[in-house]
Amino acid sequence: MKLSEFKLVLPPELLAMYPQENRDESRLMVVDRAKGTIEHKIFKDIIDYFDEGDVFVINNTKVFPARLYGNKEKTGAKIEVFLLRELNQEAHLWDVLVDPARKIRVGNKLYFGDGELVAEVIDNTTSRGRTIRFLFDGTDEQFYKTIDSLGETPLPKYIKRKAEESDKDRYQTIYAEHTGAVAAPTAGLHFTKQIMKRLEIKGVEIAPVTLHVGLGTFRPVDVEDLTKHKMDSENFIINQETADKVNKALDAKKRVCAVGTTSMRSIESSTSANNRLKATDAWTDKFIFPPYEFKIGNALITNFHMPESTLLMMTCAFGGYDLIMKAYKLAIKEKYRFYSYGDAMLII
Repeated sequence: MKLSEFKLVLPPELLAMYPQENRDESRLMVVDRAKGTIEHKIFKDIIDYFDEGDVFVINNTKVFPARLYGNKEKTGAKIEVFLLRELNQEAHLWDVLVDPARKIRVGNKLYFGDGELVAEVIDNTTSRGRTIRFLFDGTDEQFYKTIDSLGETPLPKYIKRKAEESDKDRYQTIYAEHTGAVAAPTAGLHFTKQIMKRLEIKGVEIAPVTLHVGLGTFRPVDVEDLTKHKMDSENFIINQETADKVNKALDAKKRVCAVGTTSMRSIESSTSANNRLKATDAWTDKFIFPPYEFKIGNALITNFHMPESTLLMMTCAFGGYDLIMKAYKLAIKEKYRFYSYGDAMLII
């Protein structure tokens, strides 16, 4: 398929700048692939579509405050450093994006807070990418605490406002456990403790995977021929208990529902020859777009994504291109809220 087939005109007022007051009161569009139907519900109604023995695959990655604001030594120029991933814990080496890039060169020292944190630029990686070393004497725990106090919740750039205190909680799933993501697995933002409890009472299993969401998830596709687009690699972990739960559900012809595109990409990146899930700790650069035959997931919860994004492409691969594009046009007409803090879609 071609990039231009995923174009949509999205009115700017549909971009959600804030989440709903209550996580589970976002709207939920339910798309039934077999019947070709589209229903309008509230997220808490999701319980009605699942039964005993079904499995929800959740991504339990935890977002850390990856956006730091600081100053350059000597000039005092204001700079932004976005922490992408830690390369070496002992040496405090990080891959980062910097802004304004033209002013930040190898050898520069960068200061954050009142000098609680100092970093030295040691390499250029891309036009905006740098490798930096934090000059920090304390323990690892003290280092991460300092990052936590100085860093800002890494809201996506299209949310045109400064991060607020409430974002620390709301731009995080309630089941976040393993720190390492620079963006939230947003389909999970709708879940509450009450919903999790009701699923448990109903006999629905929860099977966690961990994929630390990187900025590559949101990297624009800039080639018309989708076969030429390359995804960034992201580390993901699936333990044996999760694999067993998922395979048991598949054997019993139950629903295996991926909560979010990152969960779906994880389980589709670790399949056996007989289409069962394998435990793994690996890297994936899997790019799912139509046509694609899903081996593990047979239901998907996801948010409403940007036109021409790899996330929309995966959603179309799962739900069927024509049906999902019809659903998106209806979502625009019905004024659903889009992107990270927006409404949800369940595809069954």
